[in-house]
Amino acid sequence: MKIIEIIADASHHDTIVGIAEQQQVEDIWFTQNNEDGRIVARLLVRPEIRQKVLDSLQTVFHNTDNYHVLIIPIDTALPKPVELKVEDLSVEQQEEEKAKIKEQKKAALMSTREEILAQVEKDARLNDNFILLVILSAIVAAIGLLENNLAVIVGAMVIAPLLGPNIAFSLGASLGEKELVVESLKTIFVGVVIAILFSIGIGLIWPGDFDSMELMSRTDVAYSGTAIALASGAAASLSLVSGTSSVLVGVMVAVALMPPAVTIGLMLSIGEYNLALGATLLLAVNIVCINLSSKLVFLFRGIKPRIWLDAHKAKQSRILYIVIWIVMLALLCVMIYLRHRTQA
Repeated sequence: MKIIEIIADASHHDTIVGIAEQQQVEDIWFTQNNEDGRIVARLLVRPEIRQKVLDSLQTVFHNTDNYHVLIIPIDTALPKPVELKVEDLSVEQQEEEKAKIKEQKKAALMSTREEILAQVEKDARLNDNFILLVILSAIVAAIGLLENNLAVIVGAMVIAPLLGPNIAFSLGASLGEKELVVESLKTIFVGVVIAILFSIGIGLIWPGDFDSMELMSRTDVAYSGTAIALASGAAASLSLVSGTSSVLVGVMVAVALMPPAVTIGLMLSIGEYNLALGATLLLAVNIVCINLSSKLVFLFRGIKPRIWLDAHKAKQSRILYIVIWIVMLALLCVMIYLRHRTQA
């Protein structure tokens, strides 16, 4: 459970109480009025109704500026809620209660739209920290690839500065957040360009060979890599929606964007344009698969805007985006086939 804290004008007291009663929150309490005439209300809310409570509050306050809604995590709450015994109900009531419990468990596994959006907005920002992470990750990846050191390459994968903006782009498109979509695209583009340029610079001054097994493996892509990227992108989005961050490290390693981007730069630095094209194809496949699988996860988990009109528009754009990503993936698969055929 979490606490939803509302700071609003005292005139909204009865409205807040009404929302709490309608959504059947666990508890509600108020602090004394502030000097500016505002009150502070706190609602103890179960996970499965958190989104409904937030939507109701935003509907009430959408034309009001003088308010704040805060989501406060808690470790535990005592006493624990008393669970209804299904056995004490009639057969018809049992079926209804089981269906309700199933729906509640599904909702309880999800973070709210606002929590997800707040998390990905940080990853989509193009700032000094992002640029520095891209540079450091590119350096680590380049050294690992050139030295054929898998452990170092994994280190660059775990930094994974390019994964967040891709997930943010998919979420922005799902919610119809144009600013987030534009910001994410800009961040992705700048990140890839910086990684390639720094890799070209490293390649120009590198005194050794460019034939390590780890480096050469990033100059080609197989159909199995497509499946891995799809599954990993879905896992990344699902971990974001459910608030389960423990799987993110594995996802970062599985769907690596930095090593192929660095490989492009290294191959360009020595004039191996065909190998650079192979690395570009690998990077493109990973990006397309991440966005496609993320889109599908957000679709099936019901991530959509709060307002009906916005949701209707977002649904149309969401379907269009999914079709575009599927077409792009199909074209990339054709390119993989043609590339393998010419190399045979």
